[in-house]
Amino acid sequence: KPNREYGHRLVIDLYDAAKPRARPKPRTPRTRPDRPRDLIIAIDAGHGGDDPGAIGARGTREKDVVLQVAKRLKRLIDREYGMRAVLIREGDYFVGLSRRVQKAREKQADLFISLHADAFDRASAHGSSVYILAEGNASSDAARWLAENENASDLIGGVSLEHKDDLLKFVLVDMMKASTIEDSHKVASSILGQLKGISHLHKTHVEQAGFRVLRSPDVPSILVEMAFISNPKEERKLRSARHQAKMAQALLKGIRNYFRKNPLAGTLLATRPRRHVISRGDTLSEIANRYRVSVRALRVANGLKNDVLPVGKVLRIPYAGS
Repeated sequence: KPNREYGHRLVIDLYDAAKPRARPKPRTPRTRPDRPRDLIIAIDAGHGGDDPGAIGARGTREKDVVLQVAKRLKRLIDREYGMRAVLIREGDYFVGLSRRVQKAREKQADLFISLHADAFDRASAHGSSVYILAEGNASSDAARWLAENENASDLIGGVSLEHKDDLLKFVLVDMMKASTIEDSHKVASSILGQLKGISHLHKTHVEQAGFRVLRSPDVPSILVEMAFISNPKEERKLRSARHQAKMAQALLKGIRNYFRKNPLAGTLLATRPRRHVISRGDTLSEIANRYRVSVRALRVANGLKNDVLPVGKVLRIPYAGS
């Protein structure tokens, strides 16, 4: 699609006819961990490289601002207890849409969030939006995934499709897709609720569309249009470090609230309550670092008036940000 800087582009993938094309790698099955694991959040900064995305009146490029917010969000998530973020792209280069989904699955992501900035031919259009995959796409996507992963085991989170007939395969993938869309809607609603605290909402409900990056069969996936870069006022906000920080905080709160209400089995957030028994030599700062919370949060959660820690005392460990 042409924009101010680029005309129409034709992309041709060339393959060596002598070599068989590799099939998409199946998602690696999770083994039961000896101890609870971190949640993995895949953050996808849209566009990149030769694809600048939408461009504002002041020359702000979508690919730049979404990467900046993605990096801010990653830093926040990595400071959360029980969460770890991975960036689908870490610099100014292009990643194909299917490859973005594939990378998230290879990282065994529990959530995929794609960041974008909207644009319209009327500069008055404004506000944030959150999308999930349209339900009408679910069955066709199930068939497409089956075709691309014909003999792949663990296509749907640990359930091997090998030795199952075609109809059963389709039903299993379709059921997983429906469940994934339901989870996507829940986390999208949680994030939308946080976004309304920092910006106008373009639509007050979660929207649905057939975006390619939302089509993973077993990873809840959402796409966030943070603002309209075509709106001069919102373009200024997208360029602002202060607003970017607010946006990242709102996204984090939405993600955190969803997983607290819907903790995944086997993850650290599902191991409640969190307690720490004081051992000889423990200090408040060391405990805070271990659980990735602030010293102040530990004091408030336990009613501590000083840093004296009697051996054997049980501390309640709050969640980061609580």
